[in-house]
Amino acid sequence: MGWFNRRPRAADGTPTKLDREATRDDLAALEAFIASRRGVEFYLEPETTATDTTVVAVAYDGEWIRRRTGSPRAAAAIARRHAVPLYEAARTGYPERMRTWNRAHPERRLR
Repeated sequence: MGWFNRRPRAADGTPTKLDREATRDDLAALEAFIASRRGVEFYLEPETTATDTTVVAVAYDGEWIRRRTGSPRAAAAIARRHAVPLYEAARTGYPERMRTWNRAHPERRLR
């Protein structure tokens, strides 16, 4: 693991406040979003020093949520289980319908 890929850790090796990992609630929220909306696609976001790997789930109308998944492999497993397309956000970008939805719902943009 390279120096820039390391997560912040205390001297004893325990995670710091910035080390936020995926929880069962995160994964359940993604699955609930898939179950309650049509045309959902996943956009994978890489791990950062502050947060685990995340997925932005975008519905057909542009509504979206972002949740931690823990790893790209975990995101792929959920996508495969629910037959949801999975894209790398860094390569494809986000769909225009997501930006359109954000403009129409400014009160709900930061979720």
